[in-house]
Amino acid sequence: MNPGPALAILDYGMGNLRSVEKAFEQIGAEPTITTDPETIAEAEGLVLPGVGAFPRAMSRIVEIGLDRSLVEASGRGVPVLGICLGLQLLFERSSEQGGADGLGLLQGDVVEVPAGGRKVPHIGWAAVSWERPSPLTDGLRPGEPFYFVHSYVADPVSDELIGTASYGGRFAGVAGRGNVYGVQFHPEKSSAAGLRLLENFTRICRQAGEHR
Repeated sequence: MNPGPALAILDYGMGNLRSVEKAFEQIGAEPTITTDPETIAEAEGLVLPGVGAFPRAMSRIVEIGLDRSLVEASGRGVPVLGICLGLQLLFERSSEQGGADGLGLLQGDVVEVPAGGRKVPHIGWAAVSWERPSPLTDGLRPGEPFYFVHSYVADPVSDELIGTASYGGRFAGVAGRGNVYGVQFHPEKSSAAGLRLLENFTRICRQAGEHR
């Protein structure tokens, strides 16, 4: 059997990296947790996990140069997957803790979850509805539940919105444009559906590598 694609899981000190690594290993990918520019440059796909506050995360990313590596690789067509805070960091700006600029790989801002008086952070399972087809969500049924832990959400432009969930109000659960994708939930904690989404991402990485 051919080995899965080599994936770089980007380590900026804020994320459950081992859980993400184990999930990709489970589906046959070859993930490496790294900050090394050469490893990132040679990877067939990049994964940006994250847990915590947006401004501190962006500060760490810039401090160790991951912003340059991400933007350069995505510009070459390397697939990128942001997870939870990693999704938010792909956008232009967040209002969290006074605000900070993001990577700008997707269009839109990051705002507070529209909880409608419910407890924040939003923690638990929520159904995700698909707004448009995407290779990232192939084989996933409408209303598939995924596991969320978050206080903020991305507000993407309409043509970058792939899936939505609700917690008080509707919010973006999945977004993407071209080779850049992000999910607000944790696929590594979302049972079979989460693994299917990660399998889809590895297939996207393999196909992209064949065409580069």
